[in-house]
Order: sequence, then structure tokens, then C-alpha cells
Amino acid sequence: MSFERTLLWIGFGGAIGSVFRYLLQYWFGNTLEFTLPWGTLIVNFLGSFVIGVVYALSEKFPGFDPNWKFFIASGFCGGFTTFSTFSYESFQMLKTGNYILFFGYAGLSVFGGIGLVFCGAWLVKNF
Repeated sequence: MSFERTLLWIGFGGAIGSVFRYLLQYWFGNTLEFTLPWGTLIVNFLGSFVIGVVYALSEKFPGFDPNWKFFIASGFCGGFTTFSTFSYESFQMLKTGNYILFFGYAGLSVFGGIGLVFCGAWLVKNF
């Protein structure tokens, strides 16, 4: 597989992931009236789960096409999840003095994300 082809797979996946992130953040931002940024939390959780599944599939099945790994893990999940938005939203909570919300959101995001990577990998390895 050529370097240029790999870049195309990643770029195409990233474009799709970015659009899906916008749509989910838009939907959750307009339907859930809570202080917590649910859209960002949900896309980061979903992306964490998907990346756990993809990496476990690539380990479990040696014939797993690397193009799909690049497309889904680096491309789609890279465009879908958003650390910068998480960081900005966390900063805004601190700036406005919402310390309890900040610690809850940051802890839930980090530990929930890592837990969902584990869950995705565990599901593939055990089923």
C-alpha cells in the first residue's frame, strides 16, 4: 500500500468523521438542555469504543485490511472525536467557576473514554 493511498483513506475517513461529529453535537446540543456538553462527551465515548473495536479486530484477525484500520481508527475516529473541543469546554467551566461540573466532566471523559476502549477491545476478543 502506497503512502499516498494511506493518506487518502485517512483523509476520507476524517471527513466523514468530522461531519458525523458535527451532526451529533448539533443534535445533542439542541435536544438536551443540560449544562454538561453532552455532544462532545458522546462523540468521544463512541469514538473511544470504536477505536477499541478496530484495534482488537486488527490483532485478532491478521488478515484485517490495514486500509480499514487507517480509514476507521486514524481517519474516522480522528475526525469524529475532539480533544480540542473537550479542552475548550473544560476551560469555560473553570473560567465561570463551575469546578464541580469541570471535575465531573473531565473525570467522566477521561475514565469513560479509556473504559470504552477497553470495552470495545474486550468485546472483540471474547466474542
